Amino acid sequence: MDYNINFPHLGIYMDHVGKLININGFTIAYYGIVVVIGIMAGVWMALSEAKRTGQDVEMYMDFAIYEVIFCIIGARLYYVIFSWDKYKDDLLSIFNLRQGGLAIYGAVIMCLVVCLVYTKVKKLDFLLLCDTGVVGLPLGQLIGRYGNFFNREAFGGYTDSLFAMQLPVTAVRASDVTIEQMENVVNVNGIDYIQVHPTFLYESLWNLALFLFLILFVRYRKAFKGQVMLVYLGGYGLGRFFIESLRTDQLKIPGTDIAVSMVVAMTLVVLSVILNIVGIVKAKTTVAAGGGSEPEGGAKVEPGGDKNKKDIKDE
Repeated sequence: MDYNINFPHLGIYMDHVGKLININGFTIAYYGIVVVIGIMAGVWMALSEAKRTGQDVEMYMDFAIYEVIFCIIGARLYYVIFSWDKYKDDLLSIFNLRQGGLAIYGAVIMCLVVCLVYTKVKKLDFLLLCDTGVVGLPLGQLIGRYGNFFNREAFGGYTDSLFAMQLPVTAVRASDVTIEQMENVVNVNGIDYIQVHPTFLYESLWNLALFLFLILFVRYRKAFKGQVMLVYLGGYGLGRFFIESLRTDQLKIPGTDIAVSMVVAMTLVVLSVILNIVGIVKAKTTVAAGGGSEPEGGAKVEPGGDKNKKDIKDE
């Protein structure tokens, strides 16, 4: 297999980008390493936000354990369900994550489910927990997308644009290669390359912008509990809708040619806009009626409790 990856119009030529690292005979996929780093970064950011807003950091650490485990399960289940033909004849391959196969929307859906269950059991504020934890999601995602880079997957169709990425034909799955890409194969030093949109890079940059926006939004513009979560869902959905349209490995709704992630993305954008408008109107109505505005994070200090910790118990 050829391991070169090039960005010719940027003058970037990487001669050997491996997929695995070998430690004393034990191989670890770079994909897994990158995903783990992304998860750790996302959790760290959520804990930092909890600390900044005076919440119980230890509770968030406990919650993060459940979130990480079940979100990985959700991401895998989502991918397997919409790629069933790849796994129906080899069920054990479902448990092989070394070659990729995690869908972020599966993780997001499971994240919300686990958060709902956890807050119900612990009698905590669901919306506040979501607002705090969601800040770390785009940070984890922008890092995790580079796992797709190492796996040579989740790329877009043919392009000759500034950011065009060249991948050796022998290094990618045949099912991900389009006729147009094969018609525009580039031969460099005897190696055939397809030239594609680096959608992993597009999404990583979009997530970086979303992450920075959430950081500023949380600190200065939050109008009601749950708004940060809505901004993330709508913001990510907006970028994902257009980026997904470029990809050659779209997960399709069974029996159709419709990309399920595009449907989910646009649904989230619409819901986010509607619920944001409703929330802002209610917040303004409350202030106008003399109800005031809730403190940062929507939490209050429990009488007799630690003055430096905000109680997030559901009322």
